[in-house]
Amino acid sequence: MTEANGANSEVICATAPEGVLAELTHRCPLQCPYCSNPLDMDRAANELNTEEWIDVFRQAAELGVLQVHLSGGEPTVRRDLEEIVGKCAEFGLYSNLITAGVTLTRERLEGLAAVGLDHVQLSIQDVDAANADRISSYKRGLEKKIQLAKWVRELDMPLTINAPIHRQNIDNLEKIIDFSVALGASRLEVAHVQYYGWAFVNRAALIPTHQQALWSVDVVERAKERLKGIMTFDLVVPDYYAKTPKPCMGGWGRRFLNVTPTGKVLPCHAAETIPGLQFDNVRERPLLDIWLNSSAFEAFRGTDWMAEPCRSCELREVDWGGCRCQAFAFTGDARNTDPACGKSSLHKELVALANEEAGKPAPPFVYRRIRSDVAERKSAQESPAET
Repeated sequence: MTEANGANSEVICATAPEGVLAELTHRCPLQCPYCSNPLDMDRAANELNTEEWIDVFRQAAELGVLQVHLSGGEPTVRRDLEEIVGKCAEFGLYSNLITAGVTLTRERLEGLAAVGLDHVQLSIQDVDAANADRISSYKRGLEKKIQLAKWVRELDMPLTINAPIHRQNIDNLEKIIDFSVALGASRLEVAHVQYYGWAFVNRAALIPTHQQALWSVDVVERAKERLKGIMTFDLVVPDYYAKTPKPCMGGWGRRFLNVTPTGKVLPCHAAETIPGLQFDNVRERPLLDIWLNSSAFEAFRGTDWMAEPCRSCELREVDWGGCRCQAFAFTGDARNTDPACGKSSLHKELVALANEEAGKPAPPFVYRRIRSDVAERKSAQESPAET
């Protein structure tokens, strides 16, 4: 390596994303009403093929990425998952499989472990089996998840439980924590649902009351103390009751990138909800060039794009302006201050809306489904109703 090349590599590594969220497919047997996939999901026929995904991960490793999160949809519906995982290991990438856990057999899990899978992140809907079935629109899913978790631990693999929290399972949070400990999880993600995509459509059916949200934070804080050295926690609080916004994805285009099933590269998984952004595709442009120069990544990277009050805020390089997708969803302009911030002129309206919806009976879910009619999706987003 020449001195010039070595210096260039150091610069790239210094600015490289820490991780890649790879949405291998949007296919999934579950129909969770808070799914982070877009309303207009990609069809299987258009997905990146095996060699294309392998090339994505090769480029990611060369870029300096440390870890890949293999997600979906449900990534295990890909028949080439073992080959993909094996190549990730070959490239030196730490692999985390994010799965609903209802399609994996022990034999296949053993095969994935043998080719180098590093970690399993198992999502659950509730510890009440009937309620879990109702939320996911999938029967007997919980028993399959419990079995998978046992296999993961028997294979001595680290296990994370991911528990999306909302008004229809929040009362079982303490049981979810005990459940995760009993399964041998080393980490529990208590993730209050974030309201964009399918969750935005279903917000009135999902948003808890302010008191429930405060109670959940207290439950987690007490559990952290009680379970020190046994299980770690990641807590994602509901934005609608926050006073300061979260640094979404660690800041737009700063720490992570997302690759969709068809190869579009996004700064975050919900970025396609913002109109006017042009997303480059790995089929047409190198990953390094997209990361460094894509107009979509540059749109809200850093602080130059900010208007007041963000521009002069002392936290501008802490929260990086909060969530652009949420700003658009609530205000209609992605450049506006995230309404989760107390300095936003619309913050009180956001909180009032949350309190109003949480105080009413929950409407039926609009379940996550791949639909062919765009008009139907738009109608559902404007007026949620069960399909």
